[in-house]
Amino acid sequence: MRTKLCILGLIISFTSFAQNNIPTELWQIETAVLGLDDKFRGGAKVYGYDSEGNFKVLREGSNQYVCLADNPNNKGFQVAAYHKDLDVFMERGRELKSQGKNFKEIFDIREEEVKSGKLKIPHNATLTVLRGEVDNETYQIINQRVRYVVYIPYATSATTGLPEKPLKAGHPWIMNPGTHRAHIMITPTYPELDKKD
Repeated sequence: MRTKLCILGLIISFTSFAQNNIPTELWQIETAVLGLDDKFRGGAKVYGYDSEGNFKVLREGSNQYVCLADNPNNKGFQVAAYHKDLDVFMERGRELKSQGKNFKEIFDIREEEVKSGKLKIPHNATLTVLRGEVDNETYQIINQRVRYVVYIPYATSATTGLPEKPLKAGHPWIMNPGTHRAHIMITPTYPELDKKD
């Protein structure tokens, strides 16, 4: 019964669209937190989009996690969750992107700002990215795939022992080594989903 009620709630919240086809704030909140463990979902801060498509805080948080709802302007479904200590760093990236900066420009600017001490990026802060598909009938997120990131600024393959490319599918590796954005990347394999592709 509880599962049926949850599905019904998702259908109602998803189909109550604004005129520009942006999902309701309720649906955005309920799906934005999917990358978190159940016990953290209710207290996470959630960013998403209002009925005009403006990026905003949909819900203030009471724990250490921040979630990003799916961007309705992008293809596919993708949400993210990260530790609140990363929020200033992430906000700076969003600010620069809104100014028209490309990925390399944002990378270089934040690199200099972290080096100068103007911008902080914490060690061992985590980011979880969840991708999936919206079921056409239930509006639940199906075929979920998760990617994990652990930020370790300025770490290298030599300091961590991690390779700069995964040795095998699903194995951890270090990306952007030696920079402010150095991080451990873990992308689990989903053979049961790959069979469907």
